[in-house]
Amino acid sequence: MKNEFMLKNCRLCARNCSVNRIEGKTGFCRSTDKLKIARAALHQWEEPCISGNRGSGTVFFTSCSLDCVFCQNHCISQENSGREISIKRLSEIFLELQDQKAHNINLVTPTHFVPQIIEAIKGARDMGLTLPVVYNTSSYDNIETIRALEGYVDIYLPDLKYYNDKYAIKYSKVKNYFNTASKAIEEMVRQTGKPVFDDKGMMKKGVIIRHMMLPGLLFDSKKVIDYIYNKYGDKVYISLMNQYTPYNKASQYPEINKKLSKKHYDGLINYALELGVKNGFIQEEGTCSESFIPPFDNTGV
Repeated sequence: MKNEFMLKNCRLCARNCSVNRIEGKTGFCRSTDKLKIARAALHQWEEPCISGNRGSGTVFFTSCSLDCVFCQNHCISQENSGREISIKRLSEIFLELQDQKAHNINLVTPTHFVPQIIEAIKGARDMGLTLPVVYNTSSYDNIETIRALEGYVDIYLPDLKYYNDKYAIKYSKVKNYFNTASKAIEEMVRQTGKPVFDDKGMMKKGVIIRHMMLPGLLFDSKKVIDYIYNKYGDKVYISLMNQYTPYNKASQYPEINKKLSKKHYDGLINYALELGVKNGFIQEEGTCSESFIPPFDNTGV
């Protein structure tokens, strides 16, 4: 594997564990050099310009560089569910999703497998992959990792979870989140430029920055929106998400062990509009439901 050097002293995410994953050592994400995924299937619940009417070809990778206490995908992000596959098999999965008429290939929580993913994209393109590739990330990526993806990723779908690091430390067990994520996103925007859509409204190139609002953090959410709009204006899309549901270990944190206030979410939408945000997505009521979480049962693996 051409990019295996990135795994010998792993610093793909900002945890900077510096372990040799080729030798089977593991850092925070508990991943060796072996690819592991839990689902590969069409997914209807992304932004409209990603899911379209046929679905996004999502590949859910096992493990994560964060440790969010409210993670709805905790069985794969924190509990190691999934199946090991080869790089060649990942290339085949991309092509199978293309055959299923997916609008794109959507890599979900991919940071810790970037070297293998690059090789799989190369292989799939050699075999006829033509779909846009979406990089769907928590954004706790070192900037060198994002630079390595230039030419392989067409659409970036990064989170910007917190502005104040005290919330990142408390709820995602991670330091220096905003500084790391904002630098990674800046590189993503540099690579893609302004968003590009086809004649049916499907995104072909660009960045959509996601922010899922948490209960009680309206002020922090406003700071996130301030930063995005003041930094990028209409060069990116902002996706304001209300789907927070108290999963996993959220019950240990009374202040977030509840659903999001509709009043606060509507207040954030109005704040964004008053600021001048035009390129954005919002969610309807009813998204805080387990029915929106796909089964991680190795479908398509």
